[in-house]
Amino acid sequence: MEEWKPGGIDPGSGGSTIQSIDTSFTIVTALRESGGAGVTDLAERTGLSKSSVHKHLRSLMKHGCVVKDDEEYRLGLRYLDLGAHVREQYPVSTEIKHKLRDLAAQTEESAQFAVEERGHAVVLYREVSHGGVYSRGREGRRFRMHQTAAGKAILSRYSDQWVREIVDRHGLPAATPQTIGDEAALLEELAEIRDQGVAFNSEESTEGLRSVAVPVTGPDGDVLGALAVAGPTHRLTGERFKRELPDLVRSVVNEIELNLAHS
Repeated sequence: MEEWKPGGIDPGSGGSTIQSIDTSFTIVTALRESGGAGVTDLAERTGLSKSSVHKHLRSLMKHGCVVKDDEEYRLGLRYLDLGAHVREQYPVSTEIKHKLRDLAAQTEESAQFAVEERGHAVVLYREVSHGGVYSRGREGRRFRMHQTAAGKAILSRYSDQWVREIVDRHGLPAATPQTIGDEAALLEELAEIRDQGVAFNSEESTEGLRSVAVPVTGPDGDVLGALAVAGPTHRLTGERFKRELPDLVRSVVNEIELNLAHS
């Protein structure tokens, strides 16, 4: 997979772009956030003219990226095909899907696998048990690295210089009052994660939610992502939060890494 590196080109941070593509993506983003909208609504949401919105919608419909129901437009299933294809390109996809299902059932919580892309943590797979809670961490959701256990687990495998590059580029915005917002404190916590092999998140991305994550490393030593278990604070507490779940996630990650090494 392509790995973000300090000094690499970050789209949108500089350089020329194709305006029509930028406009189409603005409309697609507005449709995703609204769940469906008409031309007038989209024009108001994006600040574009109605004629421009309509023209771009027609092009997106031509390629199956947008569909129309009466006077409302919504995203088409073409994105499902594209997303599934992108996800299957990751070397751990097959192994992760089975392990996540088992982990969610065993813990009766939500299990996730996240990867890093352009300095963000992206949820690649998620499984929720019958009694688990559905948090904001749906598949495809992007988070700031410092806000989640999975993101911090991945960061712990990077050098401090790389971490500083990510912080300089994206900052340390807060999702909740508990989100870590100081670079020195983040680097100190990452050092602890390297020593312990596990990262914790206590209401740092979502109030009322805690999670435990362990980085997954490939045979060449590069970090592939992180496996996490998340649940409500009243269930993830005491020894279960600090010892039982970390030990369980470590054991699952160890199995994944062994299978990857000998596959």
